[in-house]
Order: sequence, then C-alpha cells, then structure tokens
Amino acid sequence: MIEDDYFLKYEHRTPPEPLPYSPVREGVWQFLATVALVVGGWYILWRWSHSLNPDAMWFAVPLAVAETCAFIGMILFVFNLWKDEPIKLEEPPALLRDVDPKHPEGDRILTVDVMFATYNEDPELVRLGIRDAKRITYPHPIAIRVHVLDDGRRPEMRAVTEDEGANYISRLSNEGFKAGNLRHAMEETYGDFLVICDADTRPFPTLLEHTLGYFRDPRMAWVQTPQWFYDLPEGERLPARLARRFGRTGEIIGRGVEKVIGPVTLGDDPFVSDPKMFYDIIQRRRNWVNASFCCGAGSIHRREAVMEAALRSFGSKVQERTWAVEEVVTVSSREREVATELMEAIKTEAAATEILTPYRFHVSEDIYTSIVLHSDAERGWKSKMHPIVESKMLSPQDLLTWTVQRFKYAGGSLDILIHDNPIFRKGLTLGQRLMYGTTFYSYLAPLWNVIFLLAPAIYLFTAVSPVTAYSADFFLHLIPFLVTLELAIMAGTWGIAGYASKASYLSFFPLGLKAIMTVARGEKISFKVTPKTRQAGNFLTLVRPQIAVIALTLGGAAWAIGALLIGGTSHSASGVVANILWGLNNCFAMSGMISAALWQPDASKEGE
Repeated sequence: MIEDDYFLKYEHRTPPEPLPYSPVREGVWQFLATVALVVGGWYILWRWSHSLNPDAMWFAVPLAVAETCAFIGMILFVFNLWKDEPIKLEEPPALLRDVDPKHPEGDRILTVDVMFATYNEDPELVRLGIRDAKRITYPHPIAIRVHVLDDGRRPEMRAVTEDEGANYISRLSNEGFKAGNLRHAMEETYGDFLVICDADTRPFPTLLEHTLGYFRDPRMAWVQTPQWFYDLPEGERLPARLARRFGRTGEIIGRGVEKVIGPVTLGDDPFVSDPKMFYDIIQRRRNWVNASFCCGAGSIHRREAVMEAALRSFGSKVQERTWAVEEVVTVSSREREVATELMEAIKTEAAATEILTPYRFHVSEDIYTSIVLHSDAERGWKSKMHPIVESKMLSPQDLLTWTVQRFKYAGGSLDILIHDNPIFRKGLTLGQRLMYGTTFYSYLAPLWNVIFLLAPAIYLFTAVSPVTAYSADFFLHLIPFLVTLELAIMAGTWGIAGYASKASYLSFFPLGLKAIMTVARGEKISFKVTPKTRQAGNFLTLVRPQIAVIALTLGGAAWAIGALLIGGTSHSASGVVANILWGLNNCFAMSGMISAALWQPDASKEGE
C-alpha cells in the first residue's frame, strides 16, 4: 500500500505530443539560420576591425572575445538544429533474427531486462515503476523481466521487489556508483535488450512496441526516449491569464502574442526542468548525423553492443598496460625484448588489474558510454532519439536539488572534455565530433556569459565604453544581427517556448563557473543522488550572484541617469539607453532563478 500519495496526485496527466515534422518550417529555419550566420559574421568582423575603443582595450577586447565565443556557439547550435526527420515508427520485431540476422538462436523470442537503479529512494516510489513495467505490452510473444538494482542494500526495498514479483539484485560495494550497479546487474541477467530506468521512472505500456523496431537495423546500439516530468506545475497560458484580468480583449491580445512568439505559459516549471527543448529539438535533430547520445533513464540498449564495446575497451587498456610495463622492463634490463614467459605474466597481471566496464565508471556514464559506442568505427554502431514520450518521472522539487543535478551534468561533461576529448577521439565522424563538441562547448559558456552580465553595469557606473561610440553605425551592425538571430531561433524551435531556456542558460553562470573551476583544479566531480523529495526552506543563498547582478545593474542605471540629468558626464544618452535595456534583459534572466529559490508549491492547486 502506498502511504505517501504525492506520486498519485498527477496520475491523470498525459505527456505532450512530439513536435510534428514540417518541411516548410525546415526550409524557413535553414534560410533564416543562414542569413543569421552571414549577418553575425559580418557583425563580428566589424567589431574587431572598426569598433574597439582604443582608450579602453581592457574592456573592449574581453567583450569582443565574449561575443566571438558566443558566435562560435551559435554556429555549433545551428549545425545541431540544421535538420529534422519525419516521425516514423518501425514495425516491432517478433524474433531474434529480426534484430540479429546472423544469431544462431534466431528463431527464439526476444528477451528484455527492465532495470531500476536505486540507492536511497523511497521503495514505494520504485514500486510504482515496477507495476508500470509489468504492464508493458507487445504485439508478439516476448520475455520481459523486471529487476531492481539496489545499491542501498535495504531489506524494505527487497520486500517491495519480491512483493511485486520482480528480481532483486544488490552487491557488496558501490564501486562505480550507477555505472557499477548496471555492470553488476548485467552479470546477473541475460536479456537481448536492456531498459534503463531510474528509481522514479514510470514506463508506459507502449515503450517496447514503439522502440524495438529501430533495432531491426543490426547496427542500432541504443534508443533514447524523451524524459517527461509529470509533476511539474501546469501553469496558465497567456490568453487565459489575460482573459481573467481583461476579458475577451485580453484573450485576443494573448492569442496574438502567442502567434508571433509561440506558446507562453505563466507559473509553470519554476526550475526550467521541462526537457522538451532538449529532447524534441536538440537531441532529436542529432539523428541526421547519428549523434544523439544516451541520457540514462528511458533508454533501451542492445546488450551485444554494450558488451562488445566494453570488451574492445578492456582489450585496448590491457594492451596499453602491457606496453607500459614492457617499456619499463626493457629500459631497466637494457634488453631489446622481454622473455615470452615474462610477457605472458605481464599480460595476465594487466588483465587482472583492468576492470571490464560495460558502462564507464563516471559521473556522466551515459554520455561517456555513448561516445565509446559511436567511436567504434569497425562496427559502426548507431543511436536513435525516439520522438515520443514513453515514460514519466519526477522533477527536481527545489533549487538545491536542481543545483545538484545540473552541477553533475556540467562537471561530468567538462571532465570528459578534459580527459577524453571526443573531438580528437578516433572513430567518430566529423558530424559526431561537432555534435559532442556542441554539448561540451555549451558548458564553457559561463566564461563569456559573466562578461555579458557585468558589461552594462561597468559602462553605467564608469562611462567607459567598450566601443568607439554608441553611434548609428554601431546599431546598424548590431540590430540586424540580433533580429535575424531571434527570428532564426524562433523558426528552429517553433512550438516550444524558448525564453525560459535562454534565461536559464544565462543565469546558470555561477554553477557553471564552479564546475569549470572544479575540473580545472583536477578535483573529482563527486556523485550525489538527486533527491526525489522537496528539501525544506528557501534557497536564496544559492542565488547571491544573480542577486548581485540585478543590484549592480539597477544601481548602475540609477547612477547613469542621475549623471545625465546633472550633466558633466561622459555618458552618452544612446549608450545609457542601450546598456539599461541590455541590463534589464539580464535582470529578467536572473529573476527566474531567484524566483525558483523562493518557490513554494501551492498546496491548493497540487494535483489539479
């Protein structure tokens, strides 16, 4: 019996439909994106050649560098979003030969292991996932086994698992955390396919029916499905909000605004946790170069691909250890060759020392494993971002939980960038290198975003300009770039509200800088399990940098306006207006994060 009914308050909710494919929208997006890139390149060239203030190079150059870095990010983002594909579901396979034509047991039915990785989460939460997994349907006979991988080794978790008729798996240590947990479970199971679930994952009945068809391609290694947080506050659409306040006229205005900029929802998703932008736009549009990566929960893996990649990596590392020891022996003994018996002993010791890891022991094991599989040029493994939501899960309930999660994502990705950079990894195609590079480059953005956030306040307080003048020539170059860029992004992400994501991207800077510094210092990104329940209190201490940005900007605006009114200042009216507008945009972006720190669930509306 489920004691806490929090999980049951949102059972009536259904996931959003995937964005429909539109060839017309694709053409509009690609045209506008091309124009934006040309105009952006023209602007950046002009900034470096004609607009730097020679009397304040300490300010002018860093800002121009920041703009250049942002433009490079824009180029990568355009490449990421360049091409979508029509939605097409493949026919579900019936027998093993349908997904592996050369398998000697081709006439048998498929076997699937559904794995719930858990550590300290509520067993009753996992019970819900087990029950949903048992409701998975399939149009052909199939063997589905449900397993609970409990790294907490809890008697109550074992009791729930056995009560639901699932298989309980635990181990003696927590080596490798989730990746180690999955590796151990693979040693205890034998399904042709693995479904990876977090403790709060609730699979839908159609999960396998809609995804196993992709594996008719023998090179398909894994399929990722969108993650959907079913407990997010639903909020209120702009037309409805305006209708409540201003009647029919307000509703008409609201609808008109949405026709121009897309859907606007107020009061929803305080932590910008909705992953629709990531899955329906960014990940889905990586399919065209076979570069969609695994995100853990809600993914389906071909066991053969995961194990074969692990064995190849194992063999390569054993060989590297052997060569290293052989070199030490030959140098110390001054012999050209090592005796055969000694070489065999060295190889045996190297094999015993190295660990076979189907999922890399890393805080970002999902994307790391994706890189390993994609780089296997001999097998040419493929991935697929399935567009339809096939499971649901719980969202971060407070800013502290969100911070833990995002720091893990950022730090883990940057750690891979430093220690196993996919840009230079053998086996990846150019498209895959650029797609992975886009992901990792985005986590470097706080380095230049902090310049964008401080620049308006610097000018407003000091009257020192980073450009030669806020003249007509300056705005003639800047405004066309901003307009064409915004139009292009609107077309490329049409159907998804984008401002919240852009604001979150900008206000993420303190956490991003912390992740960058942690990795730069060589410190290990510690793994913390994301809490599934709300942490008490408010979290203003987490947003002090964002508060400081607002305070500096507003203080600078007041100072500059006062200076203009009094006179005797080197501020220009155009410079003050431009920087106040820029600064207010920054303030609006910061305010979302500050509101999230103060957010409390509305008990009267929960579950409505």
